[in-house]
Amino acid sequence: MKIKEQTHFHRIDALGGIDMLQASYYKQRFARHVHETFCIGVIEQGAQRFYRSGAEHVAPRGDIIIVNADDVHTGSSELEHGWAYRAIYPHPDLLNGILRQQPDGKAFIPWFPDAVIHDPGLAEQLLLTFDMLDKKGNNLLKETLLLSSLTLLSMRYSRTRKPPAELPVATQRILRAKELIDSCPVENHTLTQLAELAGLSHWHFLRQFTSLTGMTPHAYLIQARLRKARQLLRQGVTILETSILCGFTDQSHFHRHFKNSLGLTPGEFLKA
Repeated sequence: MKIKEQTHFHRIDALGGIDMLQASYYKQRFARHVHETFCIGVIEQGAQRFYRSGAEHVAPRGDIIIVNADDVHTGSSELEHGWAYRAIYPHPDLLNGILRQQPDGKAFIPWFPDAVIHDPGLAEQLLLTFDMLDKKGNNLLKETLLLSSLTLLSMRYSRTRKPPAELPVATQRILRAKELIDSCPVENHTLTQLAELAGLSHWHFLRQFTSLTGMTPHAYLIQARLRKARQLLRQGVTILETSILCGFTDQSHFHRHFKNSLGLTPGEFLKA
């Protein structure tokens, strides 16, 4: 039996605000994309196949899926009838704050090396937390469950990922171009401009940028524009105006990239 495609996306006020998604997909295929938040979910039906951290992974029903903030990833069904899951998207600052409050807590943003976790007890606790977050009232219970679940997940499965003390010169050059895209996503950047900023030839820049970020410069630019678009939509800017302000050629172009990356339309996001 094929799973009906539907999404329910909304923002929860608990612990300062956190996005939550309940979705079922059959045809949906997520293009390579990134989130500035973590994605922590549980597969409820079917099985999901996705790329993360340089490898393909399959998460069957009952398993936990985790995507680190800024991890390039994809998503599609592993089975003919599709997959369904629920997930939350906590910001790195939230997890940092939770871990810092532990008795031996240190200020660091956790990193989860495993994309798929088989832990039935924790999966059930997460689903219970998601159930409570969906209901009105009981804010104290909601925040207690959410704090407990995120703490348990982080303490069991996260690691500290320390950046190198000094980045190689080639990496620093690529990061300059990446930072320009992040700071000015609506600009009509050219390959020549970015390559010159990095001090590299066009071809060398393309190879190095893709190797470092997991995306071509153009694909990364689209993701930067989508991040900007989500900010504008949250501020109440209309879909049409947002698509124009973020540099998309037309509204259908914006709609397609938004759906391919987030699994829901700008209209569904705006309603949430």
